[in-house]
This record gives sequence, structure tokens and C-alpha cells, in this order.
Amino acid sequence: MAEMGSKGVTAGKIASNVQKKLTRAQEKVLQKLGKADETKDEQFEQCVQNFNKQLTEGTRLQKDLRTYLASVKAMHEASKKLSECLQEVYEPEWPGRDEANKIAENNDLLWMDYHQKLVDQALLTMDTYLGQFPDIKSRIAKRGRKLVDYDSARHHYESLQTAKKKDEAKIAKAEEELIKAQKVFEEMNVDLQEELPSLWNSRVGFYVNTFQSIAGLEENFHKEMSKLNQNLNDVLVSLEKQHGSNTFTVKAQPSDSAPEKGNKSPSPPPDGSPAATPEIRVNHEPEPAGGASPGATIPKSPSQSSLPAVVVETFSATVNGAVEGSSGTGRLDLPPGFMFKVQAQHDYTATDTDELQLKAGDVVLVIPFQNPEEQDEGWLMGVKESDWNQHKDLEKCRGVFPENFTERVQ
Repeated sequence: MAEMGSKGVTAGKIASNVQKKLTRAQEKVLQKLGKADETKDEQFEQCVQNFNKQLTEGTRLQKDLRTYLASVKAMHEASKKLSECLQEVYEPEWPGRDEANKIAENNDLLWMDYHQKLVDQALLTMDTYLGQFPDIKSRIAKRGRKLVDYDSARHHYESLQTAKKKDEAKIAKAEEELIKAQKVFEEMNVDLQEELPSLWNSRVGFYVNTFQSIAGLEENFHKEMSKLNQNLNDVLVSLEKQHGSNTFTVKAQPSDSAPEKGNKSPSPPPDGSPAATPEIRVNHEPEPAGGASPGATIPKSPSQSSLPAVVVETFSATVNGAVEGSSGTGRLDLPPGFMFKVQAQHDYTATDTDELQLKAGDVVLVIPFQNPEEQDEGWLMGVKESDWNQHKDLEKCRGVFPENFTERVQ
């Protein structure tokens, strides 16, 4: 008996959803043709335009801030590699070796601290600020759908009242449905009329706090980094003073087509005697242990390992993503018309019988609307992957859900 009752509820839900979609579609067609008036609220429409503008700007700021943080991390890796190089070439008997190593250590810590403070004081605040938009966006779309329901109920009630042959029972029922539709719409409308202007006005304070935090952190970082660079310079000046007699200069190499002044060719030093000024050949290979350089060679191209780790990882992820993205064709056991997969990033509580109830992490198989006219902006049609694998029944499992609560995964 319980199973029959469950099937009855499911059948009733499907029938209700189908009827509601048909009613909305008919109402929209009549409104587009000018045969039915549409409730308009210019003030609210302006609020929605401001909301969309604010969301676009916030999303761009979040993206650029993440790019900035990635660049800071890449610079940290590059600075670390450079410091490691100095530590390797700084010979043990040279004065200031310990000081140079300590400066490199503090340099590394300063970069780490700067990156972490940017995350804590800017990025996390940015994420919190944008976190309120998905719910409000879904409610705006929901309000639009409830407005169509209200207009439809109003027109139905008015048509029954003006009919030549009045049916009082039908008029009473239509009036009851109109009052119900009006109440649902007005509750959502009042809440949004209060929240949207408040959210719009909050943007100024948010931008001020965000960019003040970034500017202050960057200013302090460069002050501390300047001190470390000055200390390193002092160490190197001290090294130069104690080994001044061994200072080398780079001598320019004359080209074959450009002889020395006075058209004199440079004379080579006598056999076995050193040149007056040692020449540094910047294109030499490192000298092998226990012997002289084998001669000049063309410098090798830098290997991938010489790049910052974050750059290598990003490059690898991009290549792998491109390769993986090119596969996946010919997949079976998916619903008819399957377009792509999304994963819920937030919980979503269904507020209508034709909506999907989502938990963060749920995977949804997106399919097209049977009637494109029924699709509201910001909403998708789909079936949860778990429900599809279990039932393979679109009529029973499919429903609409807010796109901005999800993220495309395939």
C-alpha cells in the first residue's frame, strides 16, 4: 500500500509540474503577443540591473585578485631560486656567508607572510562578499516565475468574471488561487525590494576595504624587502673590499668585421703567459673539475626545471586539461539530450514541485528543456546523476535548478 501511495504522489507531482509549465508558457506567449498585460515594476528592474552589474564587477575582481596571488607565488619561487643560487656560489671561506644565508631565509619568510596575509585579508573577504550573490540571484529568478503565475491567475479570474455565463464555483476557486499566487509573489518581492538596494550600497565600503588592505600589505612588504636587500648589499660590499685585488671585469669581444681602433688587430699573449686582463667568456660551459674549460659553446636553453614550480604546475595542468577535454566522446548510459555535467557548490532547497533539491557535491546531468520557451534566465534543466543511475526515468527525476549554485565539471 505504501508503494502505491508513493507512486500516486509521484504521478500527482509530475502532473502538477506539467500543468504549471503549460500555464506559464501560455501566459508568456499571450504577453508577448500583447493579448495579456504584464505586471511591471521599473524600480525593481533597476535594482536587478544594479545587482547584475555588481555581480559582474565582483566576479572580475575575484578573478584578477587570484591572478595577482598566483603572480606573487611565482615571484616567491623565482626569488627563492635566485637566493639558492647565491648560497651555492658563495664559497665557505668567504666572509659574510652566514649573514647571506640568513638574509635568504628571511627573504623566503617575508614572501610567505605576504602571500598568506593577502589570502586572509583580501581573498577570503572577497569570497565571503560574493558568497551572498548565488542565493539572491536564484530568488530573483524565482520572483520572475511567481510573477508569471500571479499574472496568469489574475487573468483567469478576470476572464471568469467577465464571461456571459458565470460559474460562481469556478469564480470562487479562481479567486482563491489568485489570492494565493499574489501572497507568494508579494512575500518574495518585498524581501528583495529591501535587500537589493542594501547590497548595492555595500559595494563602496567593500571596495575601499579590499584595496586599502592590498595597498597596505604591499607597502609593508616592500619596506621590509628593501631592508633585506640593503643588508645583502652591505654583505657583498664587504666581500668586495676584502677581495678587491681579485676583481674581474668583462672585456668586450671585437667582432670579425670591426677591428680595434687604428685598424690594429689584438695581439695574443705569449705562449704560456697570462693575459694582462683576464677575459670572462659568458658563453662558456662550466669548467670541469681539475681542468680548464674545453672552449666556448652556445648556451643551452633553460630547462623547464629552472622555471618557478607554480609556472610549471600551471603549464602542466593546462596541457593535461586540454588533452583530457578532447576525450570523453561516445559515452553511453546518459539521459537523452545530455549536454554536460555540473556539480553543486552550495546546498539548494527546492521551493517548488518542479525544482531539484541539491546538496553541495551533487552531480547533475544537464539536459535541454522540452520547450525552450519554458526556460527562465539563470535556470537549467537536469537530473541528479545518482537518481538517473538508480531509476533511468526522466519524467520522475528531472527538474530545474539555479545555474549559479553549480559549477561545470564536464
